[in-house]
Amino acid sequence: MKTRLSKLLTVKSLVTMTLTIIFSFLAVTGKIPTRDYMTIYTVIISFYFGTQAEKNVSRETREVRNNAD
Repeated sequence: MKTRLSKLLTVKSLVTMTLTIIFSFLAVTGKIPTRDYMTIYTVIISFYFGTQAEKNVSRETREVRNNAD
């Protein structure tokens, strides 16, 4: 539980959650068009999950190399 919470509180996660909340609020209140919201949100989420996937691949590669030694 502590590990999950510490991972959730990384800068990247906090920025992603904050932007999600802000842009959701702006879209609901009509301050930005839904189309623009979807574009912005897609970029943010793609970046977040893309970097998470890259980190996981790096970790797996390191583990394979360590097990081979």
